[in-house]
Amino acid sequence: MNNFVYDIKTKVYFGQNQLHNLGPEVKNYGKKVLLTYGGGSIKRSGLYDNVIKELEKEGLEVFELSNIDPNPRITSVRKGVEICKNEKIEVLLAVGGGSVIDCTKVIAAGTYYDGDAWDIMLNKVDVQKALPIITILTLSATGTEMNANEVITNLETNDKIGLAFAPLRPKVSFLDPSLTYSVSKYQTACGSADILNHILEVYFNMDDDLYMLDTVMEGLMKTVIKYAPIAYNEPNNYEARANLMWASSWAINGFVAGGKTHDWTCHPIEHELSAYYDITHGLGLAIITPNWLEYTLDETTLPKFKQFGVNVFNISENLDDMEIAKIAIEKLKTFLFKDLELDSTLSAINIGDEKFELMAKKACQGGVIKGFKPLNQQDIVNILNMCK
Repeated sequence: MNNFVYDIKTKVYFGQNQLHNLGPEVKNYGKKVLLTYGGGSIKRSGLYDNVIKELEKEGLEVFELSNIDPNPRITSVRKGVEICKNEKIEVLLAVGGGSVIDCTKVIAAGTYYDGDAWDIMLNKVDVQKALPIITILTLSATGTEMNANEVITNLETNDKIGLAFAPLRPKVSFLDPSLTYSVSKYQTACGSADILNHILEVYFNMDDDLYMLDTVMEGLMKTVIKYAPIAYNEPNNYEARANLMWASSWAINGFVAGGKTHDWTCHPIEHELSAYYDITHGLGLAIITPNWLEYTLDETTLPKFKQFGVNVFNISENLDDMEIAKIAIEKLKTFLFKDLELDSTLSAINIGDEKFELMAKKACQGGVIKGFKPLNQQDIVNILNMCK
């Protein structure tokens, strides 16, 4: 097991009827608040009114940035930074899913940056200071409510860049599973695929590892596989929504990483797909991941596949190891494409092979992704071709 530092500073209010704690928590960090949210679903659901009421109880001054897009744009970040600088905002309150929260994180960093906020992402500017962030989560998917990660898209340059800066970890997050009841079947499916992928890309590695972390990841994966179809078919099932929400946070808050040294593979490939085609992130991962697993399956990687098949999908360990591996991949496909009814190919979402070479080059930055199995540009092209 490699050395690592684990430091979670996010305070979590989990469950229903916790918003009475919102105003005092926000006030701990400042009186001038920028409220950020997406296309208006929080107004239709009544959440917006509840949030404003709780903030007004504490006499807080509220400014707003709305209409933050999925695959959040640098244009929204720039608008938010301008508001923060002009109005001397002291604390940020993000109400929404991963896109809203990620956008808010870069606004928090950009407020203390003299140049264009895109420079932070493009040049990996080390963020040492940021406005404090509080979140109210409305979609279980990215885990950004409990980590320091953020991903921002620049449609002008077809770039989608993900980074992590410690000061951008939310100070407080409100996780109420009932707020996800209104999430559509499609977004529930895409979010569940995203959660599962965050675990898979850590689980499938060639490092010597700690048994405890593998068992935790296997439990998290089994949780997603069990409860995602229930939430998909019974949107108001609290137990299903609660398990998905908590699994989402723990899939990528740093705990299961445990000092692993390998790079993720599917995420950088998918980032190119959504940078060029603006597709839903979880859908892109669902299409790529089974093909990545098939491509990396060989005698050297086989033991991990066997472990996955036996411990996650309960396949008999008495079968031939390669048979277990192949059955496990098929069961993953069944979960993604039958249980959750996601599209299984790029052609099904009208993406051709015209940009495969370009996307592959950008995904590996002209070199090699040192993941579960090292992949160069041609390897990535091959995987994309498998996705057609």
